[in-house]
Amino acid sequence: MKMNINIYVSTFVFGCLLFGTIKLFIKLWWTPIRIQRFMRSQGIQGPSYNFIQGNAREMHTRRTHAIATPIDLSHRILPRVLPHTHSWLHRYGRNFIQWFGVEAQLIITDPEMIREVLHDRQKKFPKAKLHGFLNKIFGNGLVTAEGETWAKSRKIANFAFHGDTLKNMIPAMIGCAETMMEEWKHYEGKELDVFQHLKVYTSDVISHTAFGSSYEQGKNIFQMLQNLCELIIRNGFKIRLPGIRKIFKSKDDVEGERLEKRMKDCFMEVIKSREEKFINGEADGYGNDFLGLLVKAKNDPEESQRISVDDIVDECKTFYFAGHETTSVLLAWTMFLLALHKQWQDQARDEVFKVFGDKNPTSEGLPKLKTMTMILYECLRLYPPAMTVGRQVMEKEVRLGSLVLPATIRVTIPTAAVHHDTAYWGEDASEFKPERFAEGVAKAIERNSAAYLPFGLGGRSCVGMNFAMKEAKIGMSMILQRYSFTLSPAYAHSPVQFLTICPQHGLQLILHSISDHTA
Repeated sequence: MKMNINIYVSTFVFGCLLFGTIKLFIKLWWTPIRIQRFMRSQGIQGPSYNFIQGNAREMHTRRTHAIATPIDLSHRILPRVLPHTHSWLHRYGRNFIQWFGVEAQLIITDPEMIREVLHDRQKKFPKAKLHGFLNKIFGNGLVTAEGETWAKSRKIANFAFHGDTLKNMIPAMIGCAETMMEEWKHYEGKELDVFQHLKVYTSDVISHTAFGSSYEQGKNIFQMLQNLCELIIRNGFKIRLPGIRKIFKSKDDVEGERLEKRMKDCFMEVIKSREEKFINGEADGYGNDFLGLLVKAKNDPEESQRISVDDIVDECKTFYFAGHETTSVLLAWTMFLLALHKQWQDQARDEVFKVFGDKNPTSEGLPKLKTMTMILYECLRLYPPAMTVGRQVMEKEVRLGSLVLPATIRVTIPTAAVHHDTAYWGEDASEFKPERFAEGVAKAIERNSAAYLPFGLGGRSCVGMNFAMKEAKIGMSMILQRYSFTLSPAYAHSPVQFLTICPQHGLQLILHSISDHTA
């Protein structure tokens, strides 16, 4: 009897091991090879799948070599910021497949395909799920959420960052810029790494306008977000077996969980404070800023309209990060471009003085900054903050143009590659020419409406676009009213992908005070 039990147990254990081995073999080899053959049969080529690693090792090697040295003062940045994409586009064509571990990624740069993916009314291409450390920043916030959760969050964000609500944020933006300008008085005629200051400015703006606090109050959160970004960069190309992170946690995994918990605790304190002030009669409501609207939704009388505490935390993390990171790099690259192209700096300054004189910007005057708008649009084309736009095919295969895409494949749009494509922008695609946008974005891209997507396209386009443009116009206007600026000899042109495209070694400029300008 005992012998029979041992045989049964041994057989069961062997069966489990065999089943697990087969399942692992299917996931790590059979499925990737099947997808690769299926896509190649449709004419989609790409680097071959390598066991477990995919192409991650080659991506990492190419990136390491690319960012090791600065480039000349040109705007041909794709070989440095996305070296593998640049190489494989030339080798395999406009659309190709690459492998990040066992995940198949279809890279598309064809505008017709891009338009179909981003104007997805049939919900065939939902947002791609984020994993690892990236998920600790964005969670299930507006960037990644789907369905009812996304609809509720989008409704709140639309109200918070549009119309009169957005107009009421302008005084806070001006106040934050004035604080930065006071700091810059100490650097007149000297070298200054403006990128670091611009990050503080945009952090201060999002803190004041969306959360009712100052940069000083929010800097612990910003520091934790920065620490998480460093973990993402350090682990960006590390491939681990599926599920292994749950069993064996690295030092970075433990640190990531600690940061995630600390951030949640910080936001919980802020949420609790808002609720207590309202309950105790110290405030008429939860506040009219973004955080106040989120807390109000958490306590909505209609249960169907409520959002959870975790939803609020994820939205706060998303907007704390996205609300300052993208605008700070937009401002940095705009200053770089204007330092390099002095005639456009002079034109922008003349326009600012014509519209505002030496007074602070106004909501009525901002739409009159035509030259400034052209410059910002061209900066967003050459140095788009968001490197890629990602979507995911879910449970069943779908059609994309003439292609049939298998379930689980990720569709990735490399924004910078599209923005620098000579097929859409001409042979001068890598040159700074704001005049492209003299008649607006629609006219500039009328033949290829999906060839320009700094804020995405379609129903999932960036809800903070108007917020970011107003913040950038205010910041640049107040800088141009006070300073002209040139590149420091110490500056090394090193655009790099650190979640956004940013200057790897900062942006060193020489500030020259403008004290005798007459409008």
